[in-house]
Amino acid sequence: MQVDMETVVAATREHVSAQLEDEAVVLGLAKGMYYGMGEVAARIWALLQEPRSLGEVRDVVVAEFEVSPEEAAVDIAAFVDELIAEGLAEVQDEPVQ
Repeated sequence: MQVDMETVVAATREHVSAQLEDEAVVLGLAKGMYYGMGEVAARIWALLQEPRSLGEVRDVVVAEFEVSPEEAAVDIAAFVDELIAEGLAEVQDEPVQ
């Protein structure tokens, strides 16, 4: 699935996760696989625990890390596409207010 900065995404309920300092570990229940996430990915994962537009996620990442909005948008879209493909996140039908 191709997402953009207007897409609203949230983590699915089909996971168990733990935050370990600046990293996260996620067990995807649908596939029974563990995923390790570094600092930036873990921050994105934390943000996606509630439905958010990827533009909102990009704004937080740009504010907290040294990255341009353009680079953040490309990287976030690619990461979220992977989360969706692995069944860890899903596109929400309703836009965020």
